[in-house]
Amino acid sequence: MLDGLRQFLADIVSPTAHRALDDTGYRLAATALLIHVISLDGEPSEVEKRKLHSLIESRFGLDPGTADQLIASATLVEGEAVDLYRFTSVIMRSVDEEGRRRIVEMMWELVYADGEVSEFEDNVVWRAADLLAVSSRDRIDLKHRIAARRSKPAASGLGIADAAI
Repeated sequence: MLDGLRQFLADIVSPTAHRALDDTGYRLAATALLIHVISLDGEPSEVEKRKLHSLIESRFGLDPGTADQLIASATLVEGEAVDLYRFTSVIMRSVDEEGRRRIVEMMWELVYADGEVSEFEDNVVWRAADLLAVSSRDRIDLKHRIAARRSKPAASGLGIADAAI
């Protein structure tokens, strides 16, 4: 285990490392999936980048420097990918059901980070959740939970628009 951690850190620190996605690289795979989500509508906004960094630090328990390196590595891996399966297959082998739901939740948090949900973003989360064996019910519940969190500070009560969520 210690050797695996040493290799992971060495790969992250190396600027030319192209990390292979294997069962030990679930954080890299999850981060690449998250980068894919924020890149769908063009160049990620500063709000999306900050949210990504915050999620990576808090959910994976990383310091800012390690999170930066993981995001940089994941950006390279994501740029080389041709489909979502490359990432979701690693996550499926490495992460339990609750952890996979948390990854889908992180995806929704990024989708809602800029205040706008595009059809493409919604579709990618649906496809990824399906590949991660997260049920449609859970995916939709997570979406509504994140949407409700985003609207709470602005909303003083439930209106007609809020009731649909």
